[in-house]
Amino acid sequence: MKVSKLRTNNIKNPLGFHLESLRLSWVTEREGSDEARNQTAAQVLLAEDRNFKQVIHDSGKKEDISSLCYEIVTELKSRTRYYWKVIVWTDNDEVIRSDSAWFETAKQDEKWKAEWITSSLDKDIQPYMRQSFKLPDQDIKKARLYVCGLGIYTFEINGREYRDEHLLPGFHAYDHWIQYQTFDVTDYLNKESNVLGFIVGNGWYKGRFGFDGGYYNLYGDKLNLIAELIVTLENGEEILIRTDETWKNKPSHITFSGIYDGEHVDQNKKIENWSINEQDEDWPSVSYSDLEKEKLHARLSLPIKKMETLAVNEVIETPAGETVLDFGQNITGWVQFKAALPKGQKITLMFGEVLQEGNFYQENLRTAKAEFLYVSDGTEQVVEPRFTFYGFRYVKVEGATDRINPDDFIAHAVYSEMEETGSIETSNEKVNQLFKNALWSQKDNFLDVPTDCPQRDERMGWTGDAQIFASTASFNMYTPAFYKKYLKDLREEQKALEGSVPYIVPMIKPPNDPGFVTGHGSSAWGDAATVLPWSLYQQYGDKAFLKENYPVMKDWVDYITRIDDENGRDRLWKEGFHFGDWLALDGADPDGLMGGTDPYYVASAYYAHSTQLLAKTAKVLGKQKDSHYYQNLAEDIRKAIYQEYFTPNGRVGIPTQTAYVVALYMDLIPEEKKQRVADDLRDLLIKEDVHLTTGFVGTPYLCHVLSENGYDDLAYTLLLNEDYPSWLFAVNMGATTIWERWNSIKEDGLISGTGMNSLNHYAYGSIIDWIYKKVCGINPLEDKPGYERFVIEPKLDHRLRYAKAAFYSPKGKIISGWKITGDSATFTFDFDIPFDTEAVVVLPAALDQIDINGEMIKEEDWSLVKSEETLELVMPAGSYRIVYQAAEPLKPTYSSDSIMRDLLSAEESRKILKEVVPGLFAMTAFREINAHQSIRECADTPIIKQFLTKETLEELDKKLAEL
Repeated sequence: MKVSKLRTNNIKNPLGFHLESLRLSWVTEREGSDEARNQTAAQVLLAEDRNFKQVIHDSGKKEDISSLCYEIVTELKSRTRYYWKVIVWTDNDEVIRSDSAWFETAKQDEKWKAEWITSSLDKDIQPYMRQSFKLPDQDIKKARLYVCGLGIYTFEINGREYRDEHLLPGFHAYDHWIQYQTFDVTDYLNKESNVLGFIVGNGWYKGRFGFDGGYYNLYGDKLNLIAELIVTLENGEEILIRTDETWKNKPSHITFSGIYDGEHVDQNKKIENWSINEQDEDWPSVSYSDLEKEKLHARLSLPIKKMETLAVNEVIETPAGETVLDFGQNITGWVQFKAALPKGQKITLMFGEVLQEGNFYQENLRTAKAEFLYVSDGTEQVVEPRFTFYGFRYVKVEGATDRINPDDFIAHAVYSEMEETGSIETSNEKVNQLFKNALWSQKDNFLDVPTDCPQRDERMGWTGDAQIFASTASFNMYTPAFYKKYLKDLREEQKALEGSVPYIVPMIKPPNDPGFVTGHGSSAWGDAATVLPWSLYQQYGDKAFLKENYPVMKDWVDYITRIDDENGRDRLWKEGFHFGDWLALDGADPDGLMGGTDPYYVASAYYAHSTQLLAKTAKVLGKQKDSHYYQNLAEDIRKAIYQEYFTPNGRVGIPTQTAYVVALYMDLIPEEKKQRVADDLRDLLIKEDVHLTTGFVGTPYLCHVLSENGYDDLAYTLLLNEDYPSWLFAVNMGATTIWERWNSIKEDGLISGTGMNSLNHYAYGSIIDWIYKKVCGINPLEDKPGYERFVIEPKLDHRLRYAKAAFYSPKGKIISGWKITGDSATFTFDFDIPFDTEAVVVLPAALDQIDINGEMIKEEDWSLVKSEETLELVMPAGSYRIVYQAAEPLKPTYSSDSIMRDLLSAEESRKILKEVVPGLFAMTAFREINAHQSIRECADTPIIKQFLTKETLEELDKKLAEL
């Protein structure tokens, strides 16, 4: 056994991160079948040296220490590296010792001695800013650079450029807080002569960004820099190099940069050895900047890195005569290439997501130019941008196309550094591709901020998208530190809005109209304030997510309640603008933006949902008075919704799929009415030939509520549909990421519009959450968050022969896989349950004997509970294979005696009805009125007889029997 994944505040060995509290976590892993199952005690030690001779905290051996989170309350010194380790005792008396982990504090409360500086030259240049300095001829113990450059910066020391992170300092609410970074530059320095240099570009801070073509100078009209290089010699002496008026500047060879429009580089303008040569007498001095140092804050943003590299898949010569590189995958990042061109030769790269009629296409990027221009100085160079990124699969190359060698080009996928924690594999390759598409869209849009899209003139942190995808995101990747930073931005933006929450975070505030904001206060979008913290708590088991964000959650609900009180106190939310079921297909215009579900119904539903989450949060945090108040408020809201939007006998008054989904998912109806609502949802789906019409609000929960109310078959049909609208339609059209719209590309291969049509938009990828939780059955328990105890309850369907999910939970790796063999009658399940956890396993009923790991089950060993429909076992840590014969084969049998609704629900039988009795099938009224009768019973109806002759019924039975 071993102790692994030691993290400080959810980050491995963090250097210079903000640590408002110290929270340590780890995973103990089993490596054999006979090893221990549970932790009996643990000990945590924290020291100021790697040999643990200066221990400042020793928990002692304790039985109540959890690996999910161990909090240490201690005062940390500034600019200091600490080491910690864990000792774990197990139930077989084994003692496991971890390797040591470390973290290093930033400046903490230490005052900045450096000053903000800015270029003294034209405001529109991307300047070099540098300082030469000498160090004593002594050994250097360590050197740390504390720095922030606005908009985006990169730095070099003695000619060596730092390229481990990119797009520094990231995107955050600069008007509220400014992150600085800490770098270990010990190995960059020389004894005696040195040069520290920066290039600063526009980025989000100063460059064009925002709606309707965007705005310049959103956060400032000057590029700024502050830096302190602190060199510690072996004798303990500290030497400070800081930004001040003695620094020098000149225009750099980067002649233009922008988030939307790309970057221009003229290699002829590069100053040779600009960060090496000590001589800078002809360099003008910089100017002081008026930025406030009080806003400086140690980083929360994870490093943005080159995480994956792709080679050119194909070089395409288009019908229009263009040379286009196809990298085979839609990504976020940029292209790096080798350039050996004549002096003055220009090469331009243009980035796009899709070809149209075989030609390069960029119109769906709207006003974003998305280009990279390079001018050669006649020398061979390896070229890539510094201050921009692109969303692309295809790259058009202009200039020097006769010299194109695909081996000279590589694409870098760039996103925030997060560990992949989840994977899904099934017998259906198209479903497997759907999972890959969702994962790629997450990677491509998790670049410091959870953006809507990475390519067009938007790329913003929409709160609605973030909250509906949060559960999927935290299965796919290890997200707590990423979301912590985003929630910090949200908290800062909320402060000026009296509890309201923006549509996007960070907000866009045009400088010439400081009273204008992009908008705030929409339901489902603002509810990110409650949904995100609760989702993180459920997934990772750390109350800090709730504690830190409780004021935000409370302020949001109180904001809605205040609106409610001011408008009659009817416990509904019927004021203001709401996006509603955004991009649903059931609106007045199927290609429009607004769905058909009443946005005030959606708003009121989220009012109830967020209030309920707040009540639960208050209970977890021991705020009993708040919990009682908000629980009562949630119940009052649900009663008001039921009275306003439901008939007395429990029918939903709004005839849309999303209205029913929301009613079920958000518990808006009494328990005894739920099955009726679920049945009505089924009927609505049948009217649509079992296809969805949902948008951003309904889609994440549609399959969940079907599975939770007995309609797994319909949920599977929705997943496996391949015609429009469906998830696999995009897969069949060649998508490698999730689309913004169900028909972003039409069946003829043409893009459906340019106004709002991203091909890399993760929101509809939320179906992956259902695959993890229902197809593969991995579910956290609300009262045991973080997977200390969890449920494995897979929902099998004969249309998949096998499915498997692997999820590296905060407690260790969970595997849930199943396989169907024979005539859908033999089930094989493979489960891995991590150390120090317990799983409640719920499986379809068995016919007779159940084998676990090759031996017949003994009921007393597993707390086995059998019923007609399921068998339930409680299983400790370990690896298990369970094999048995199903009580009933999964694959149903059909005939003309089958109930009409059952025939319409199943994809195979529905196709046969269309084929054998197309005229009857086309009669919508027939399908609705006769849903509860068999086909044969319907044959006696006068108007139906013409369609259902004896011969027709025989043909129908024959084809149904073949299923």
